[in-house]
Amino acid sequence: MTVGARTWSRKFADACRGFGRAVRTQSSFAVHLAAAAAVVISGVLSRVSAWEWCLLALAIGLVLMAEIFNTAVESLARGPGRRRHPRLRDALDMASAAVLVAAITAAVIGLVVFGPRLVAWMPR
Repeated sequence: MTVGARTWSRKFADACRGFGRAVRTQSSFAVHLAAAAAVVISGVLSRVSAWEWCLLALAIGLVLMAEIFNTAVESLARGPGRRRHPRLRDALDMASAAVLVAAITAAVIGLVVFGPRLVAWMPR
């Protein structure tokens, strides 16, 4: 870790390292990335509007951000030692709950955007 002010390029490089670490070390992050790719492909194929793209991008970003924060809390929990504190368990559970809330919110947004299209594609 460097001491003193970091340059913007260093901050960006550190953020990219953190993103890469989340991708490499968390299987659930990979699942969220695959789901995000499926949403983007579905959006392209169904020609969603600009506003719908905004909603989908917000939902994807929300889930990935929550997963990264969850990963950061898990990393901190493994760092200080082997002894587990009840508050540590609470923090881990709450971080996981944040991911769940983000994923449910994203699913609702997905239903709002893609639901009418799915209904229209169903045979009558």
